[in-house]
Formats: sequence, C-alpha cells, structure tokens
Amino acid sequence: MNTSLPRIAVIGTGGTISSLGASSLDVLDYPDFGQKLSCEALLERFPETRLVADPVPVTFRQVGSTEIGPREWVELRALIHRIAREDPAIAAFVIPHGTATLEETGFFLNLTLAVTQPVVLVGAQRPASALGTDAGMNLVNALQVAGAPEARGKGVLAVLNGEIHAARDVVKTSTYRLQTFRSYDFGALGHVDGDGVHFYRSPSRPHMPDTPFAGSISARCHGSTLSIPMPAPMARSSMRRSPEAPAGSSRPGLRRAARPHSNALHSNARPSPGSWSCNAAAPPAAGSPRAAACARAGSSPARI
Repeated sequence: MNTSLPRIAVIGTGGTISSLGASSLDVLDYPDFGQKLSCEALLERFPETRLVADPVPVTFRQVGSTEIGPREWVELRALIHRIAREDPAIAAFVIPHGTATLEETGFFLNLTLAVTQPVVLVGAQRPASALGTDAGMNLVNALQVAGAPEARGKGVLAVLNGEIHAARDVVKTSTYRLQTFRSYDFGALGHVDGDGVHFYRSPSRPHMPDTPFAGSISARCHGSTLSIPMPAPMARSSMRRSPEAPAGSSRPGLRRAARPHSNALHSNARPSPGSWSCNAAAPPAAGSPRAAACARAGSSPARI
C-alpha cells in the first residue's frame, strides 16, 4: 500500500464496466450471458488503479444498472454516509456503475448526499473483457479525478471517455459510442489527460452537500416509502424517478410527486374534505347534480 496516494472507497454496483463476455469480441450479448465481477475482482483486473490511488473495494451490487432504482439509491446514499463516518481516512468515493441509469443515480446523489468528499460515478461502454475496452482507463481516470483537490466542492461527478461532467447535467446519448455522455448547453467541466486532471469551470447550481435534501430524503418505490429524517420544511417532500427517456432526450432524473388533479371526479384525484368522490359505494340522490356528474364519470359517488 502506498500511503502517499489518496485512500478512495470504490463502491461497485455492477454494470458493463464490471462485465465479462463470452469472448474478447463480445460487446453485445454479455449482459445476458456474461458475468459481473465483484469490486475486488474489478480492481484486480486493472492493477493500474493502484498506481493512482489506494482503492478500498466495497461491493454493493453486481447487477445491470436497469436493476438500480430509488430503493438502491437510498441504500447507496446511506452506505456512503456510513463509510465516511466510520473511516475518516477515506478521501473520496468512486462508484463503478452501469451506464443505462448512471445519470439518474448521479442526479439523486448530487441532491441528497451530505458528505464533503468528492463522489465520482464511472461506467464503460464495452465490457471489461472486450478488445479495446474503456473500462480500465475510465476507472483509472475516475480515481484520478476523485483524488484531485480540485474535485472538492463540485458536487457529484461523472467521468468517462476522458471527460469530467457534472452529475446534474450529464445525459447518455448513445447505446454504443464511447463518447455517449454529454452535458448539453454547458459542456463538460474538464478533462483527464496524460498530464493530469484539468477543470475548466465549476457548477454553480445547488449540489451536495449544500441542498435542502442533503440531510434527508423520502423515496417511494415498490409500494413502500423509504424515509430518512428530514428537516421540517421538507418533511413532506417525495422524490420519485420519472420514466426513462430515449437517449438524447431531456433529463429523466428526479421530480416531485405530481400535485393531484383539481377535478374531484378524476380517477387519480385526492378529494379535499367535503368534496365528492365517484369511486365510493354510496348511491346519489336520484336526479341530483351529483348523480348526473357521476353518471358521466361512470361510477357512484359518496361524500368524503
């Protein structure tokens, strides 16, 4: 162990970056027929990672990123906080992640983490076993960025293809191209080159650890609510993942739960006290306005 190198927790989640295909030419079928490396095995496959950092492997998941959603985001957030609390020597975090939902995970963490250490997400477009894989270099670059003093205070970052992006801005634009991740409107924050890490600008919009969500979040998924203590003004906030959009579309990140429709007869409405609901069993008075309205809605009303 080189004590002069930054001690960085590498939290493996799976994805293409940790995948092994059937052969060195398998860049297509590996998600279905290959295997996912543990974080320890991923670092062993690319020993160059230990030339730029002192990585501490932590295997969180070994799955494709389509299996990572709100429940896993909350667990990952809690894990990062626990590691930061229990091991003060950790200088930064690197999260190898599948590219399909890398931007969603990054966006969530960027809004909700309460740690001051840099957090960098990294992925790959070609599996670790492929000829010409980008997994090794992307992982080395991510460790370099995470360990750079300039990375502090810039929120969660995404590093792929030699580019450094703000997690709040980056989107995936292509299924196969190595240059798939782009930050529309504003561009990359910087690059990782042979002579080091270079930042050209800093994000000015709110990011971790200085957001209203940094100490708390309530995530709803799989029919249950996952809660972490929240400040009083934000106690009723509910974050949910919006439907995934095609590559190149606007950010499908996090959004607040939609406000109920104002029409009490709407099937998804949440009526206020004293309003009428047409989804209950009590029959209306014959010929009343309520009966006529509910007849149009196709159900029977009752007062809430």
